[in-house]
Amino acid sequence: MTSLLIYLASRSLRRQDLLRQIGVAFDELRLREAPGRDPDIVEGPREGESAPEYVKRIARTKANVGWERMTERGLPARPILAADTEVVLDGHIFGKPADATHTREMLERLSGRTHQVLTAVALRWEREFVLSVATTQVTMRELTEGEMDRYIATGEPVGKAGAYAIQGRAAAFITRIEGSYSGVMGLPLAETSAALARIGRSVL
Repeated sequence: MTSLLIYLASRSLRRQDLLRQIGVAFDELRLREAPGRDPDIVEGPREGESAPEYVKRIARTKANVGWERMTERGLPARPILAADTEVVLDGHIFGKPADATHTREMLERLSGRTHQVLTAVALRWEREFVLSVATTQVTMRELTEGEMDRYIATGEPVGKAGAYAIQGRAAAFITRIEGSYSGVMGLPLAETSAALARIGRSVL
């Protein structure tokens, strides 16, 4: 494990595993998400906002809020890494499904189509800020009614952008990927490594 230590402004276990894969040591820096309290980040595209601009704005906001929380809590100063992943089809940002009905609607729209997965990576360190977006083309084969029902019943789509997890059982649905596999999981490692190198924290 490298001596590099950062804060990850995300609760995503997938992002944590991906950072460990490239030897980046980190502490999780939680933003306010609990029900009943005003969240630190209000997600949702603005009117007329494109998908690339949206994911960049959300990732940038997470990194900046993370820096503020680090300062407020008196934590040791370290680089703040944040990311945002969205599934996009025909210009429409899918987000995370609200319930089983919403999950099925998403899967029905993705079935037999090629969609895009956009992941923005934002890294803040003092006055330096690095921001990039990885775009991956993902083709999903046509799904049967039974396959969608059984997949929804596993609970795997819960909390997943586009209602599926490529690193899970949904891998059986994917026929082609053009771009970053780790980006579809939630953190493009090439872009993340390049961002860390930009601030003098190369992982290799």
